[in-house]
Amino acid sequence: MSRLIESDQSSISRRILDAFRLDPVMVMLLLILTAFGLLTLYSASGGNMDLMLRQLTRLALASFFLILLANISIRLLKKMSIGFYLGGVVLLLGVIYFGEVGKGAQRWLDLGIIRFQPSEFMKLAMPMMLAAYLSDKVLPVGWKDLLISAGLIMLPVLLIAKQPDLGTALLVGSAGFFVLFLAGVRWKILMVLGLLVSLMTPLLWKFALHDYQRGRILTMLNPENDPLGSGYHIIQSKIAIGSGGMYGKGWLNGTQSQLDFIPERSTDFIFSVFGEEFGLFGALLLVLLYLLIIYRGLYIAACSEETYGRLLAGALSLTFFVYLFVNTGMVTGLLPVVGVPLPLVSYGGTSMVTLMVGFGMIMAIRSAKRFLR
Repeated sequence: MSRLIESDQSSISRRILDAFRLDPVMVMLLLILTAFGLLTLYSASGGNMDLMLRQLTRLALASFFLILLANISIRLLKKMSIGFYLGGVVLLLGVIYFGEVGKGAQRWLDLGIIRFQPSEFMKLAMPMMLAAYLSDKVLPVGWKDLLISAGLIMLPVLLIAKQPDLGTALLVGSAGFFVLFLAGVRWKILMVLGLLVSLMTPLLWKFALHDYQRGRILTMLNPENDPLGSGYHIIQSKIAIGSGGMYGKGWLNGTQSQLDFIPERSTDFIFSVFGEEFGLFGALLLVLLYLLIIYRGLYIAACSEETYGRLLAGALSLTFFVYLFVNTGMVTGLLPVVGVPLPLVSYGGTSMVTLMVGFGMIMAIRSAKRFLR
C-alpha cells in the first residue's frame, strides 16, 4: 500500500514538472544545492533572519524566472539573442555615464524601482548572441567568423573591465569562449591565440591591470607578506577550511566564521564557512553536487537536435563550472581574489536570478527533446 502511494506521488510530481517543462533531475539537484546554501548562509550570517528572508525572496523570484524561461521555445530564444546582447551593451554604456559607485567600482544602475548590475545579464546575453550567430555558419569556425566572434566577446568584456570588475569580465569572456570551443575551433587557431595571449601577458600586466589587481595577484603568491592587510582574506579563509579537518566542526560550530574572522563570509567566502563546518568530506560532496549539475547540463546540450541549443546549453553549463572553479580557487588561495560568488550558495540577488534564468534556458532546450530522461 505504501509503495502504491509513493508511486502515485512520484507520478503526480513528474506530471507537474512535465506541465511546467522542467527537467526533474536538474530540479532535484538544484533543490539540494539551494538547501545546502540556505543552511550555510544561516550559519554564516549568525542566524540573521532578515538576511535569510531576503535570500528566500530572491530565490522565489529566481525560480519564477526559471519556470518562465523553461517555457520559451528555442526559436524564440534565438530571435531574442541579438536584442538581449544589444540591450546589455547599452546598459553597460549606461553604467559608465550614470552608474553608481560603490567600494571603488562603478557597476550598478539604479532605476528607482530596481538596482542591478547590467554586467550580470551579459553572462547570458553573450552566449545567446554568439550561439545565434554561429548556429547559421559552417562549422568548425573559420578565421572570418572567429574574428567577428572575438569582436562580439571583447566589446562587453572591455566595458565590464573598465568598471572595473575583473571577475565578471572573466565569466563573460569565458561564456563566449565556450561557445567558440563547442562550435569546433581548430586546434591550430587555439594554439595561435594561446601564443598571442602569452606574448601579451607582460603588456597586460603593465598597462591593462590596475594597481590593486596586480596587488591581488602578488598577494595570492605570498599572502604572508601582509597578513593583517591584503593577505588577511586568504589567510583566514585557509585557516577556516584547514581547521574543518575531515568531517568538520558541525553546523553552527565553526569558530572562524562565528567569531567573525572570515571576511565577506556570507558572500564571496561562504565556501570557507562550509569547509570549516562540514570538513573535507562535506566540501567534496558539495563539489560533486556541482559537477552533477554541470554534467546534466552538458548531457542536455549533447542531446539537443539544434546547433543553437547545443552551443547555448553547453556554454551555460561550462560557465557554471567557471563560477565554481574561480570561487573555490579564490578562497583556497590558488587564484587571486576577484569577487566571484559561490553559485546558488552565496548571498546575492542579481547573480542568483542570472543563474536560474540560465538553467531555465537549458530546460527549454531540453523540453524540445521529449524523450530525454
